[in-house]
Amino acid sequence: MPNPAVSSFSGRDGVRLAYRETGAGRPLILLHGFTGDATLWLLNGQAEAIAATGHRVIMPDFRGHGRSDKPHDAASCPPDVLADDGFALVEHLGLSEYDLGGYSLGARIVVRMLVRGAAPGRAVVAGQGLRQVLGSGGGADASLRPVLTGWGTFEPGSPEERQERWLRSGGADPVALLRVLDSLVATPAESLARITVPTLVAVGADDSGAASSAGQLVAALAHATGVVVPGDHWTAAGSPELVTAIVDFLAGQR
Repeated sequence: MPNPAVSSFSGRDGVRLAYRETGAGRPLILLHGFTGDATLWLLNGQAEAIAATGHRVIMPDFRGHGRSDKPHDAASCPPDVLADDGFALVEHLGLSEYDLGGYSLGARIVVRMLVRGAAPGRAVVAGQGLRQVLGSGGGADASLRPVLTGWGTFEPGSPEERQERWLRSGGADPVALLRVLDSLVATPAESLARITVPTLVAVGADDSGAASSAGQLVAALAHATGVVVPGDHWTAAGSPELVTAIVDFLAGQR
């Protein structure tokens, strides 16, 4: 796995946040999913492949994740703080022209940034459907909040204990992650209709959570294109087909 150097910047509240980058050219900010970090885009060579087509790929770690700070106090995660951190990164890097993409939770934050005035040339919303963006159930909150809340109390060998063990192996901080979940903000349909940035909505064919309403998300956006790639919610993120779809979509910028 490529291992770009870790740099840092400050959120608007002073929390230290980490990011990595690779390549040169038009900037592309890529946001990862819940409990992950920037290595989502490195594990299967996705960032390197995109960078090879003429992009400076910038990959932050959300607060509460990866190499970023993991604060426990509720005040550190007010509503929409991950979108605030995205804007802080754009400001830190002095970007005026860039593209913006995300997978799973990262895709939700892309949408939050767009409705709040972010102006990338193009946007990629992957691994999410309309249901998740509207905050109408499912997603990481439904599947992982019970594990994070009951951390350390599960019967050995139970599904919850196995999931907790998996999260521990990645260095998860349950308190910080719960704060992040509490900060998430739903985006109403009327706000989606006002997004004018050309957007690619990509989803895995076997993604049981997002695939069922991905087409509805395409329809809710004024300038959206939909694509289905192989894989479920976990494997689609690393599929070569997703990389190809992103590269082809961004090529339209030129």
